[in-house]
Amino acid sequence: MTVDEALDNAVRLLRNAEIELDLTRMDRVQSLADSWINIAVLLSERERA
Repeated sequence: MTVDEALDNAVRLLRNAEIELDLTRMDRVQSLADSWINIAVLLSERERA
């Protein structure tokens, strides 16, 4: 898994959240995107170390 792949997953999820009409689902999808962003941050930090 690379930083770019993790960010791509987050972007895909955020795009899906934008079109989601159910607010509960939208929140879940946004939460998953947040997780992918956190993974990208961790991967980036690991690459720098």
